[in-house]
Amino acid sequence: MPFVNVKITKDGATPEQKAELIRRITQDLVEVLGKNPETTMVVIEEIETDNWGIAGETVTARRSRGK
Repeated sequence: MPFVNVKITKDGATPEQKAELIRRITQDLVEVLGKNPETTMVVIEEIETDNWGIAGETVTARRSRGK
């Protein structure tokens, strides 16, 4: 029973994009590892950019500087 947790910043992924991501991840597990799609779980967690850090600073700060 695969469980995949995808973490992305909360800044614009549409419901359609998230559904496609879930579909593709599930299909990859079926094709590559032979997993049953009926027991494959994919969870997408959306994290606020103030709560995600890279190189000691928030994504919000990095983006405000154009990095």
